[in-house]
Amino acid sequence: MIGVVLVDDQELVRAGLRALLERAGDIEVVGESGSGSGGVALVRAVRPDVVLMDIRMPGTDGIAATRAIVEDGSLAHTSVVVLTTFDTDENILDAIRAGAAGFLLKDAGPDALRDAVRVVAAGEALLSPAVTRRVMRAAAASARLSPERLDVLTEREREILVEVGAARSNAEIAARLHISPATARTHVGRLLSKLGARDRAQLVVIAYEAGLIRPGD
Repeated sequence: MIGVVLVDDQELVRAGLRALLERAGDIEVVGESGSGSGGVALVRAVRPDVVLMDIRMPGTDGIAATRAIVEDGSLAHTSVVVLTTFDTDENILDAIRAGAAGFLLKDAGPDALRDAVRVVAAGEALLSPAVTRRVMRAAAASARLSPERLDVLTEREREILVEVGAARSNAEIAARLHISPATARTHVGRLLSKLGARDRAQLVVIAYEAGLIRPGD
């Protein structure tokens, strides 16, 4: 069973999310909070697999709350999906920099919502192609990362990073580079370790901030 905590300042939104999620036999909502600070405390208490986190809340917003959860070493198995009606580049990029494993708009359908929970609970990043395009535009424009940070990578690892930056799965990477999925997974693991990234979502940001790939590539 996948345990989920809902953090949103609107009670009706939380009720709707709970109803949609609990129609799935493999998902259980284990707690709710109407504030960012309360959400962080709740997550530390119940240690869910996934947190659905609103961005715009009074006091501690969803970005700060996500960062607090991600930086808590005792919550390493908990993944945060930022759930919002706001889809600006800044929100997406800030959420991923804070450590969110995914970004989902509140107008997503019920199946997309439940699938998002399953994807991040399995340890994958949730970045749709549309979201990835917005991320790469904002990351390329910000250029916060020095290209020299990639000097620790081998040529093959750079190739893998380009593929990850395009939001391709391990199976897709394997097919494109003529390697096995297991080898692709190993390379991705090395990228995470060498670049100090929490997950694939952060690798996407790194690829674009370093200028390794650019919008339109």
